[in-house]
Amino acid sequence: MYRRRRRSLLLGLVLVAAAAGGVAVARTGPPPTPPPTALPGRLPQAAGAGTHAAPQPVPSTGAGRFAAAGGGTSVQGEDGPLRRYRVVVEQGTGQDVDAFAASVDETLADPRSWIGSGELRVQRVADRAEADFTIYLATPVTSERMCAEGGLSTEGYTSCRLPGRVVINLARWMEAVPDYGAPLSVYRTYVINHEVGHEFGEGHEACPGPGRPAPVMQQQTYGLDGCLANAWPYVDGRRYAGEIIP
Repeated sequence: MYRRRRRSLLLGLVLVAAAAGGVAVARTGPPPTPPPTALPGRLPQAAGAGTHAAPQPVPSTGAGRFAAAGGGTSVQGEDGPLRRYRVVVEQGTGQDVDAFAASVDETLADPRSWIGSGELRVQRVADRAEADFTIYLATPVTSERMCAEGGLSTEGYTSCRLPGRVVINLARWMEAVPDYGAPLSVYRTYVINHEVGHEFGEGHEACPGPGRPAPVMQQQTYGLDGCLANAWPYVDGRRYAGEIIP
């Protein structure tokens, strides 16, 4: 009887001390699984989350045939001549033509884009006969071939513009360029505005000075020359430009 009471008393003291010290009393059964340990520079993976798949390589070549985005948009812009465009994507690239068209539409309808002048309007159409120009998303091999037809050498690396054709290099669309210093979305907006700017009659421009925004007509794919990445021709409601390069 005394021993039982002594054991009960001792057990009670242990439990009280454990509770006072913030120590959890283990239950019977196997110990709980410890949480994952974060590696240096990494966050612990959420429970049930799988590992991220490695980025898919960009195909260097495709079918050479293009699928066009259906439908169209309303007229964007306040006034001026209307320039209609259509959007196509090379087949075999794994790219969704409607998603690419949506990116193009969003860029060209933004008031910081070319309609910001108030003297130009744009609209996407599906019918080739109604389009003034076509925007292509093409693999490096196909884009190089298309650009070479107009006498332009891109070495399969850059995008280009020919009369009535804006050719966006798929590798640049998916990867941008090294040391661009801005997210991929910024580069994508830049390359659309740059090449469409050529279609609207704009020439190349130089960086106006270190630390300043790069003009959208600067060849930012080849480097920023001390400027900062910029995707828009209109900044703070005004046309932002650099010195014209002959």
